[in-house]
Amino acid sequence: MKRSEINRIIREFETLLREHQFELPPYLSFTPEQWKEKGHEFDEIRDNGLGWDVTDYGLGTFDQVGLSLITLRNGNPNNPKYRKTYAEKIMMLREGQLSPNHFHWNKMEDIINRGGGTLTFRLWNSTKEGELSEEDVTVYRDGCTYQVPAGSEIHLKPGESLTLYPGCYHEFYVKKGEKSCLIGEVSMCNDDNRDNRFYEPVGRFPVIEEDEPAYRLLCNEYPEAEG
Repeated sequence: MKRSEINRIIREFETLLREHQFELPPYLSFTPEQWKEKGHEFDEIRDNGLGWDVTDYGLGTFDQVGLSLITLRNGNPNNPKYRKTYAEKIMMLREGQLSPNHFHWNKMEDIINRGGGTLTFRLWNSTKEGELSEEDVTVYRDGCTYQVPAGSEIHLKPGESLTLYPGCYHEFYVKKGEKSCLIGEVSMCNDDNRDNRFYEPVGRFPVIEEDEPAYRLLCNEYPEAEG
């Protein structure tokens, strides 16, 4: 992805957040120059992957397969310094865009449509071999539990949510003709390095072509604190 495209997406995300009156913590407005001056008092942000995140999953087709997100808070099961056992994200999924099929080995999460268009999910149970099971899937939806055939579409209007347990394959998307969705996630600690199992192998962060200066640093780009 070009840096100019990432800058444009972050500004678009900021606009969507303002439209829904979703306020962000101050560090999400730090410029790259300001980050160079930030010391160890901000290590929790660096160590736990907090901040802006724009990914095309290494596929180079962001408009079709991609996601924009902010990890607002997170613990770190690999570092006893951090005691939080939970995480929170806010995400933007554009019209016609898909977040690809995956499950988590350990993380339980609620995904919430916070506003915009209809958010569509497809769910599958996983087999012991990591394949897609053909068994019916139990859906946990805002306190209501029911079953659907594997791979069925589940449509969430603003305010609605799903609970996803470890081992449940899920992909989600916004259909053409729908508004971009603002999506919340409340979960156990997030560990993208160890806890994600994608059905089709994909990358995590985009390869960036630096065609203009960064507007905001992504969560994997922070400079180390001095001293």
